[in-house]
Amino acid sequence: MSTLHRIESQALPARYARGWHCLGLAAQYRDGKAHRLDVFGTRLVAFMGEDRELHVLDGYCPHMGADLSGGCVEGSSLRCPFHAWRWGADGVCDDIPYAKRIPPRARLKSWPLMEENHLLFIWNDPQDNPPLEQQRIPRIDACFDDQWAHWEVAELKIETHCRELIDNVADMAHFGTVHGAPVQAFSNRFEGHLATQVMRARSERLSGDSELSTTATYFGPAYQITEMTGAMDGQPIHSILLNCHVPIDQHSFTLRYGVLVKKIPGLSEEQNQAMAKAYVQQAQEAFYEDVAIWHSKTRVDNPLLCDGDGPVYQLRKWYEQFYTDIEVLPTSLLEPREFVVLDDQQR
Repeated sequence: MSTLHRIESQALPARYARGWHCLGLAAQYRDGKAHRLDVFGTRLVAFMGEDRELHVLDGYCPHMGADLSGGCVEGSSLRCPFHAWRWGADGVCDDIPYAKRIPPRARLKSWPLMEENHLLFIWNDPQDNPPLEQQRIPRIDACFDDQWAHWEVAELKIETHCRELIDNVADMAHFGTVHGAPVQAFSNRFEGHLATQVMRARSERLSGDSELSTTATYFGPAYQITEMTGAMDGQPIHSILLNCHVPIDQHSFTLRYGVLVKKIPGLSEEQNQAMAKAYVQQAQEAFYEDVAIWHSKTRVDNPLLCDGDGPVYQLRKWYEQFYTDIEVLPTSLLEPREFVVLDDQQR
């Protein structure tokens, strides 16, 4: 009998995760134009109406299939570029110039949205249930504090399934190998829709000669916020990192990576914002190191682990909840589970 560990890989899930997904800075959609969104295996369209609210509708006109992101905004509605059918923010067709009667089934899906921390979020649920109040995106006070520089956000397309990104929550060993950041302490906590990673490490890129300390929490399947203390050019840096993704299809996703940096007294507004840009660039370079691995690796559903690895299987169990009908989720997911992978006594 063979003692080899054979890699197993099941078919990808036929659905997209239930939860809030970040579409980036809300301000970028407030220009009076229609914006194309390739997400969740389909086309959506985002726009701001005269009500000053942002709206997202299904992106293809059900009349003859035109791409509504090529249309124009009228009031709080969107006019199709093909036959000029007009769709309201609620998804209901409110005008057909050449028709005496609007078909009663002329309705598009209007997607649930929320704005928080100057970011725009869209709710996806394969069962079409409304957003869960307990999973509301929490406010970050630093976003509204003049002592902090504004968000600097970078965006890139990743050609793999988004589970590869989620695996980082429990994958302690890759920080030293891939990012040159040897870990000194590492633990995980899973509770309900939250997954937290606490780490202390050394990173010449993000902390110089100082210790890098991070607490990173996923709020649902696709939005992670990290509190980080590090250094740049000998100057202590307190930052808040944004790591969020939206699936394009089953084999790719859009990653948005951003940073808020606490201003350094004595520096001008421009200097502090430049520091934030430099810091997000350095953090983005670390993501590109992961991307190189993701684009060449294979999917492994049964990873062969050793005693120095993190709780990868437990993390994936936590992640599966977002692909499972909510009425069959076990109540055990609400119970906190702690995993200390490395502490100072083990070093």
